This record gives sequence, C-alpha cells and structure tokens, in this order.
Amino acid sequence: MHELFADELKKLRGRFMEMGINVSEQIYASTKSFIDHDLKAANKVIEDDITTNKEEVSLEERALKLIALQQPVASDFRAIISILKASTDLERMGDYSVNIARETIRVKGNPRVNEIEKAIDEMTKLIREMLEEALDAYVRNDEKMARKVALRDLEADKQYILIRNNITAAMQQDSETVVANSGYMMVVRLLERMGDHIVNLSEWIVYNASGELVELNPGKKDPEMVQKLLNDKL
Repeated sequence: MHELFADELKKLRGRFMEMGINVSEQIYASTKSFIDHDLKAANKVIEDDITTNKEEVSLEERALKLIALQQPVASDFRAIISILKASTDLERMGDYSVNIARETIRVKGNPRVNEIEKAIDEMTKLIREMLEEALDAYVRNDEKMARKVALRDLEADKQYILIRNNITAAMQQDSETVVANSGYMMVVRLLERMGDHIVNLSEWIVYNASGELVELNPGKKDPEMVQKLLNDKL
C-alpha cells in the first residue's frame, strides 16, 4: 500500500509542476498578445484557460483520493496540503492572464505608449522568473530558495510603482492615450498581484519543507521599510 501511495504522490507532484509550467506560458502569452496588439493570440489565451481550471480540479480530486487511500505520515500530508493550496494560487494567476488578454481586446486600435509597453514586458519577465524559481524550489524542496524568491517580490513592487507613475504622467501629457493607459494600469496591477501569489507559493514550499507556516510577504511584514525602498527608486 505504501508503494502505491508513494507512486500516486509522485504523480501528483508531477501534475502540479505541469500546471505551474503551463501557467508561466499563459502569463507570457497574455502579455505578449497585449504588447503585440494581437487579438487572435489574446482570444487563444482566453480559450485555453479552461485547461488550467481543469488541471486545478484534477489536482484536488487526486489529492483527496490520495488522503483517503492511506493515512499519510506528517511529511506526506504536508506535501499534499501544499499542493492543494499552491494549485489555487496558480489558478488565480491563470485567471489574471485571461484578464490581461481581455484588456488586449478592449484597447485594440487605440493610441499606445511604447515606453510603457517595454516596461510591462520587463515586469512580465521578472514575474515569470520568480514563478520558475519558485517551481524549482518546490522540486528541490528548498526552503532557503523559496524565501529568496519571496524577497524578489520587492522588485516587482518597485517596478509596479514606477510604471504606475509613468502611466499617470502619460495620461496627463496626451489625452488620446487614456484608454491604453487605463489598460496599462490594469495589466501592471495584475502582474503585481501575480507576484503576491508567487509569495504564497513560496510560503507553501517552506511549509512543506519545515512544517512551519510563515508570512513571507515583505510588504505585509514591514510596510514602512518597503515604502523606503520604493522611495529610493522614485
């Protein structure tokens, strides 16, 4: 029975990794469609989101069956709970990607601001790097690495503030870009929220590795420190 349990847990972990990789690709595809003004690509992101939703449901069903299969030891139980919780964060990031794709459709044909779109592209790269590093930490069951990933959310927060300020300035300088700039504001906010969910992933990795429930979001732990760091960059 234990061998069957171990085999099923390995499969569950593999499915979680597949879901994480798919979400990373979803983030890339959605922001690329937005920056490239590509309606066809945006619609594909929206259509493909059903895959992410199905992956989350499948993970939940498998995880619950696994718990019912055998009374797991503490470490195995943590592994299952971590996957259940973390898959919800991945699903939310997939939803945010769909919202970005919808912004592509909404702002299509309106005057755009190239500098802001380049900044959004850079922020997307950071978010995807964070997600991929978090998935790597998960595979390695590396608590230290997970904590480092969470700290990178400060970089995402800094980029968000800088881009938001540039969007506000662009709106004031050229009224014709108001529609596009409102789209930019939505997109960078969604990317910033993705960073928060990656912090959540890191917290579940720490829990899986150590059994400790932690708060790794630096903004929640010390808002004044974060604001000082942000001010240094503004």
